[in-house]
Amino acid sequence: MTDEHIKQAIIGIIADIAPDEDTGSIDPAVRLRDQMDLDSMDFLDIVMELRKRYGVQVPDTDYQHLASLDSCVEYLRDKMAGKQLVS
Repeated sequence: MTDEHIKQAIIGIIADIAPDEDTGSIDPAVRLRDQMDLDSMDFLDIVMELRKRYGVQVPDTDYQHLASLDSCVEYLRDKMAGKQLVS
């Protein structure tokens, strides 16, 4: 999966979890929770969807790596290699 596909996967998950959020204006370098009204349950839902859709396990000690879209891509790049984008 390319970096762009990983971004699309994360944005797709956020759009499903928080459909009222404007995912079109996400700044990839800024913390997601600083840009959007995502609470801790929404964040856990993102982690759960990563596991459900892509089989990616994110231990709670690694949650800080999912703070921004850019950091999500960096953290998930190896974990999502060879996987297909789920829409």
